[in-house]
Amino acid sequence: MERIILHSDINNFYASVECLYNPSLTNKPVAVGGNVENRHGIVLAKNYIAKRFNIKTGDTIWQAKQKCPYLVVVPPNYKQYMRFSRLAYEIYQEYTDQIEPFGLDESWLDVTGSTSLFGNGFNIANTIKSRIKYELGVTVSIGVSFNKVFAKLGSDMKKPNAITVITKEDFKEKVWCLPVRELLYVGPATTKKLKNFGIHTIGQLAKSSLQFIQSLLGKRGFMLWHFANGLDTSSVCNDGSKPLIKSIGNSTTTPRDLSTIDDVKIILYKLSESVATRLREYNFKCRTVQITIRDNNLSSFERQMKLPIPGNNSKAIFDCALQLFTKNHIPFVPVRSLGVRATNLYKEDYTQLSHLTELVSLQNQDTLESTIDNIRNRFGHFSVQRGIMLTDKDLSKVNPRDDHIIHPVGWFNT
Repeated sequence: MERIILHSDINNFYASVECLYNPSLTNKPVAVGGNVENRHGIVLAKNYIAKRFNIKTGDTIWQAKQKCPYLVVVPPNYKQYMRFSRLAYEIYQEYTDQIEPFGLDESWLDVTGSTSLFGNGFNIANTIKSRIKYELGVTVSIGVSFNKVFAKLGSDMKKPNAITVITKEDFKEKVWCLPVRELLYVGPATTKKLKNFGIHTIGQLAKSSLQFIQSLLGKRGFMLWHFANGLDTSSVCNDGSKPLIKSIGNSTTTPRDLSTIDDVKIILYKLSESVATRLREYNFKCRTVQITIRDNNLSSFERQMKLPIPGNNSKAIFDCALQLFTKNHIPFVPVRSLGVRATNLYKEDYTQLSHLTELVSLQNQDTLESTIDNIRNRFGHFSVQRGIMLTDKDLSKVNPRDDHIIHPVGWFNT
């Protein structure tokens, strides 16, 4: 039986929710933006009126206002967005138990087994679209296809409040004429590489030799060639299943440029504590630490190294992150943002006790940090702080603990 996959995408999600709760914004150009005072002043989302002024996600607020002086910028309300995401999910659950979120505003649904109850894929998509509009007050675009990649492509083809059906019989007609950048996981760098070899459309990618595409793009090329030819067979996760965690990381744009190594230490400690806490929460240890550095010229790079002894305590992660920073950053170009990520994770159900000096020290540190976790869970993040935090109260106000990023295993590992 041919699969029926839906991809539902809430149109202009953040901006749509803001306009819903403030109707006076409905006919105005609106952008949801970060905190300018804390230098998180970028466009996170925008409505269709703002899009007409070529305002793009990632633009700084001042750039966006140069394009549209009358732009209304509102702060994000993540609790509200989470609530709407959950409400949409509850609607999806009435039609299938195979639901796979792709961010807060997008989800795949496998409704193959639901057609005898609710009709064909288009009918189910139309019912969901109508219910979300009526019950939540926002609109969705839904793609209907025989695999996940083309379902997502369909949801992107017509916006807002639209349904696009792509079948095995007509996908070459509908999909192959599209620019290759429209294909899932084809970013700017891949687009440029393909264009250098005269591959401008999805159809040209599909008709190319698999061996050539694989030699050009490696493992990603193998995947993209199959996507273009409609050969994606990846399944939609069951409702309630948890994605396998690939890495745990955190980053922050600091309230001011970091101009000394002590400034950097404060932020690295903050980020390392945040990452280590989440590692312990999920019973993970990491073998590798990665840092991301962006200077005040907005140039950035990443570096990584293995821990001498795999673990999940903040001191070991900090020591590794600081070593990477001092080894790779030119002294002293001011730093605008920093990120720390733990990768190469594994679970350990028990720890073998040891009398070796370095391992005893590590076990003592683990016990200390578990105690600090308990105190912070009860009295708040700032109830226990390192002494270095007292040297700069503005930087030590940063609380990345509530801003974790958990990276699920993607297509490459399925």
